[in-house]
Amino acid sequence: MKNETTNTNPLLCDPETGMCEVPNNETKDVTSNVAQTSDKKVKLVYFTDPICSSCWGIEPQLRKLKLEYGNNIDIEYRMGGLLPDWSYNSGGINKPSDVAHHWDEVSGHYDMPIDGDIWLEDPLNSSYPPSIAFKAAQLQDEEKANLFMREIREMVFLKKINIAKWEHLAIAAENVGLNVEQLKTDFEGKAKKLFEDDLKTARDFGVRGFPTIFFLDGTGNKETIYGSKPYAFYETAILKMNSTITKSEYSKNWETLFSKYNSLTAKEFSVLSGTPRIESENLLNELSIKGELKKLTTKNGAIWSLVK
Repeated sequence: MKNETTNTNPLLCDPETGMCEVPNNETKDVTSNVAQTSDKKVKLVYFTDPICSSCWGIEPQLRKLKLEYGNNIDIEYRMGGLLPDWSYNSGGINKPSDVAHHWDEVSGHYDMPIDGDIWLEDPLNSSYPPSIAFKAAQLQDEEKANLFMREIREMVFLKKINIAKWEHLAIAAENVGLNVEQLKTDFEGKAKKLFEDDLKTARDFGVRGFPTIFFLDGTGNKETIYGSKPYAFYETAILKMNSTITKSEYSKNWETLFSKYNSLTAKEFSVLSGTPRIESENLLNELSIKGELKKLTTKNGAIWSLVK
């Protein structure tokens, strides 16, 4: 992909860089802007967006990071505002339907199921509503907010559901146990200011695209990883911030992994279990045939979840 395209259209995520880029941000020193962790933990400040396809692409790495280093890291999620509206009309993307084929290509690159047909059937007019809803969810419960983010990503990437619409956000909130009435109150009120604060912080940090993760220790040192990278990059950054941290061992059988994460793609299961990719999909298919798992199939892959 040409640089001029990715620089002017954040919806065109470049698989080579693993980045959905936004223009005109210059990188600055962030350590003075962020409250460092007060103990020996490493703080990760993660700038993302609900409809960032490259962010969906690093879910396997992040999930493994939480299993191996969850006791030694704090992840702070910040919204970046990938798609304000459709007013820019540049870089080859003039309308939502132009994104459809690109999402299908990105799906193949990351080996994560993404169905680009949403941009043909029920396109989003902005990524701001789901971003604001996430900030509202954070006001209730940080853990449920993260589950909410996963829920709305599965909605938009696999189920072709327009998560810019409140009725779909409400369903996602109910699914993860959030108070929907309170969420709507905060969505229409204080969460908007929190979202604006995130956008300002992203500008102050010089964030140039998503995903961007800043790794910080308690003394002001930092490492920055732009775009989707292999797992070793994130692990190395953590250990560079604190070389005394040791990874946690975890059971890699399917029952344990699905108890940690309710839904997994074949790529995620492969990364978390250490099972070869093809074997992972075969096992998940066998479990779905036996009725242990429920399989959702899209034109570009599948996801499996525990049968409730």
